[in-house]
Amino acid sequence: MKLNHLNLTVSNVPDAHRFLEKYFGLRGYNGMSPRDAMSFMSDDSGMLLALFRAATGTAAKYPAGFHVGFIQESDEQVNEINQRLRDDGYTVPSPARLHGSWTFYFEAPGGFVVEVLH
Repeated sequence: MKLNHLNLTVSNVPDAHRFLEKYFGLRGYNGMSPRDAMSFMSDDSGMLLALFRAATGTAAKYPAGFHVGFIQESDEQVNEINQRLRDDGYTVPSPARLHGSWTFYFEAPGGFVVEVLH
């Protein structure tokens, strides 16, 4: 069995789309550009990520502990992404050894938590 798709509710679809594209290599599904209300993205494995805008005037809300993880091939790649995010003005904690992984968590544009780990 293979995960086919995941839907995230976000506060700003275009911002979340561009963020995932720039830092994690996701791209518009079949070349699709983000719209204000929704976007579809895919990765190299064919997984589809749907981004839908939260109801007007509301923020995206997820339960404690919810996050999306992006596994890297090395500790150095985790460090590089962390530094790129810092250089671009994001507030991210330094990577640390947690649960056996070199990792950090932060809130991404759109209102969901991302983990970057090796």
